[in-house]
Amino acid sequence: MSNEGLTLLVGTTKGAFLLSGGNGRAEWDVAGPFCGGWPINHVIGDPGSGTIWAGGGGDWHGAGVWRSTDGGTTWQVARLSRGTIDDWAEKDPDFAAMAGWSQAATPFDGLMSQVWSLGLAGDTLYAGTKPAGLVASHDGGVTWERVESLTDHPSASGWNPGAAGLVLHTIVADPANPAKLWVGISAAGVFATEDGGATWERRNRLANAAACEGHDHPAAPRDGETGHCVHNMMRAPGTADVLYQQNHHGVWRSPDGGRSWEDVTAGLPSTFGFPIRVHPRDPDTLWTLPLNGDTQGRFPPGAAAAVWRSRDGGRTWKDLREGLPQKGCYFTVLRQAMAGDAREPAGLYFGTNSGSVFASRDEGESWHEIARHLPTILAVEVLDRA
Repeated sequence: MSNEGLTLLVGTTKGAFLLSGGNGRAEWDVAGPFCGGWPINHVIGDPGSGTIWAGGGGDWHGAGVWRSTDGGTTWQVARLSRGTIDDWAEKDPDFAAMAGWSQAATPFDGLMSQVWSLGLAGDTLYAGTKPAGLVASHDGGVTWERVESLTDHPSASGWNPGAAGLVLHTIVADPANPAKLWVGISAAGVFATEDGGATWERRNRLANAAACEGHDHPAAPRDGETGHCVHNMMRAPGTADVLYQQNHHGVWRSPDGGRSWEDVTAGLPSTFGFPIRVHPRDPDTLWTLPLNGDTQGRFPPGAAAAVWRSRDGGRTWKDLREGLPQKGCYFTVLRQAMAGDAREPAGLYFGTNSGSVFASRDEGESWHEIARHLPTILAVEVLDRA
């Protein structure tokens, strides 16, 4: 597998896949599955070294983070917790041999069942887990330690699980300051640290609480705070710490690093969706992919797919449909399954639970299906080494 040019890192229910588009973002080649067929919730890469990390697992495998330093040719796993496979293999040598199982250290048994998200802040690699927790590695993913200051936050006893459980699913770093980090937890909201994880502040306050009264949905804003069921969050480029989030009940913008949030959902066809994406150079340009609602099937409104773009920080929105299915479209795009590159014009990519990957080389104006029939896609990220 070449580690030059642009590669899409795709996490699925049956392993990780790498889609290579070279420097032209065309003629995509698919390689995989990798990571032993584990469910992979998130895959990220370091453009400097080319290292790729994939986090996932579940009840069968336990939690773990896979690592490749050769562009995906070979992989090693750091297992973080035991799974059912360990119980079976310890009791049955024949099964252990068939499964290729070997004894491995699992330092966080009973504390996590899956890795849900990965994030790189300077030289520190972070992993978010289920149940919601954060672990950090200072040696590129070989060894790990718990960030107990978050787990022991005074509000932790009141964190409530979302439909997928209590998960830490989004890790956002400030590229200019590795000590500054934001995480999203469903359903506890946004937490931020500015001292490398020594302390954490919960940041869910509404900018205008009066404007958000009257919602009867359980995930809606109330009591002066946004709904706590964050689905995805991203920091805009620049020094202003502008954040955007798609949560269970709307799209929100924060001009001050999450200390206050304003509702920018007006103009979208639904309050519900999973991913959010921000332009690599313009803090006012963002994209989201609304779904029809959490109890209505979670597919594009009218069964016609559209990515919606705002050029003014969420004040107005435009639907972008060219090349996307406009009839009988019932797929879902999950929280980590939309990504972008930093080329000119910016490229956008998303994966569906029906196994397709769509790409745009013109900031969403037109779309092309570049892969199909993959397993259920859980995450899409970009590794660009051009």
